[in-house]
Amino acid sequence: MAPEQYIQELLYRYSCVVVPEFGAFLTQVKSAFIQKSTNTFYPPTKEISFNGQLSSNDGLLVSYMANAEGIAYEDMLNQVLETAARWKKELRQGNRLVLDRIGELWLNREGKVQFQPVKKVNYLTTSFGLSAVVAPPVTREVLKEEVEALEEKIPFIITPEERREGTSFRPLLKYAAVVLLALSAGITGFRFYEENLDKNQLARTRAQEIVSKNIQEATFFNTKPMELPAVTLPVAKKKKAVKMHHIIAGAFRIKANADKKIRILKARGYSAAYLGVNPHGLHQVTYGSYEDPRQALDDLKKIRQKESADAWLLSVK
Repeated sequence: MAPEQYIQELLYRYSCVVVPEFGAFLTQVKSAFIQKSTNTFYPPTKEISFNGQLSSNDGLLVSYMANAEGIAYEDMLNQVLETAARWKKELRQGNRLVLDRIGELWLNREGKVQFQPVKKVNYLTTSFGLSAVVAPPVTREVLKEEVEALEEKIPFIITPEERREGTSFRPLLKYAAVVLLALSAGITGFRFYEENLDKNQLARTRAQEIVSKNIQEATFFNTKPMELPAVTLPVAKKKKAVKMHHIIAGAFRIKANADKKIRILKARGYSAAYLGVNPHGLHQVTYGSYEDPRQALDDLKKIRQKESADAWLLSVK
């Protein structure tokens, strides 16, 4: 199976997939957004980018491929390195490297790698099955204004017959006026009743509060209150999680090789330490660990210039 197929599978689970001696594919979660020009709602997604400087083997891709193919780690590493060399050759020849469902890479005039990700694939598992939704614009019709415009255009003429019919309706209009007057009086009375009811309820509530306050402040005994000794209880302060930044010097399958690397780095003046086993069963060794990310980045730059360009930064909380 081609390496890009395994890269696709790992992008669903990890935010960084390194192809040794080639570069790393990075993912970053992007929140849902709306494109106002087309009224289109887009779900949350993972944006893919490429960094050619992160080419040090972290063991993730090679271990995953070796387990899937059922071959030795060293043999799979050689295959991946051959693939990386072939990809670099295609880019140097001016060709575009197309990785299925990942993106397209090419070199610009300055010789730097450019990357265009595939937009149709969403590697965010929580957005599985969600697609972009186009919402039609909402149009509101002002019917009242249209009716008024029509009334202004259409003439209204009262004929003699209509006048006679209007006079016959006058008694009915009188009864209707009486009914409306009665209804308005009833509504006014109901509102007045509700206002009085609310005022009475508020007065009762205030009275109950005053009585309760007086009961609490009342003194039932003439004796002085007994003073109790103060009790101090120890409260365990929860330590805030600190994010550590480790400069990785390498990852080894054999623990003895990791210990040897630590001794060499300490002899050169580094605060080298054993970080532990990563998810791929490799023993990680660090140049040093930092709480300050700026200091870690400064030292990483110096280490890449003096010691090894394959050093990289691992941040763990």
